[in-house]
Amino acid sequence: MLDFFTSSTFQTVLAALNSGFLKTLQLFFITLIGAIPLGLVVAFGSMNRWAPFAGTAHWYLRRQGREPGRVINWITRALIAFRPIRLVCRLVVWVIRGTPLVLQIIALFYVPGIQRWFNWPSGESGRMTAVCAACILNCACDFSEIYRGGIQGVPIGQREAGQVLGMTKSQIFRHITLVQMIKRIVPPMSNEIITLVKDTSLARVIALQEVIWMGESFMKGNSGIAGLTWPLFFTAVYYLVFSGVVTVLLGKLERKLAFFQ
Repeated sequence: MLDFFTSSTFQTVLAALNSGFLKTLQLFFITLIGAIPLGLVVAFGSMNRWAPFAGTAHWYLRRQGREPGRVINWITRALIAFRPIRLVCRLVVWVIRGTPLVLQIIALFYVPGIQRWFNWPSGESGRMTAVCAACILNCACDFSEIYRGGIQGVPIGQREAGQVLGMTKSQIFRHITLVQMIKRIVPPMSNEIITLVKDTSLARVIALQEVIWMGESFMKGNSGIAGLTWPLFFTAVYYLVFSGVVTVLLGKLERKLAFFQ
């Protein structure tokens, strides 16, 4: 057994797996850094109340000397309720959350090149760029729903109390809404981040050389348990350790925020 762990084959496989795992770590942190702020932007867009035709519709209703007909009333209500920013953001969230991430990676990498809209950089950097873009967009849409739930979960009376005290909207958000929202969103965000750790393995669909792709590459030309199938099982150790570290760190963060209870 000792000879196995000191053999050149094991050293070669371990070096390849370490190289792939570094690629996985890079993908994970780039996605997290990009998705966290983008998700907040999408959440604000999903809650946006701007209605460009509301003023005109209200003015028309006030100018009516009598009760408008049913059709006119329905049209004016539709104009008042039409909020394009919220509509677009919720449509994007619905599409992204309703389709598999692996399909988004494939579409984002291949479709722009086929249609000659945009070509990703060639080689490994192009694959990494496409996967990062797909993962950031996917995670941002998931995070946006968590943010939205956390913001809307803060009692409106607390925001009204801030207005009574003379606080501006930005001060109310920073000092009242944000601090309570963070405590509410940590558990669901932790779950999404752990899921992201495993979702990085989907990058292999476009041959990005992450840890599973590296482990699987040693299976080519080998068959049976006596062949080089064991590197693929070793990849589970990387994911288990990485998920464990992330779980511990997020658990500590959740306990630090326990003072809000």
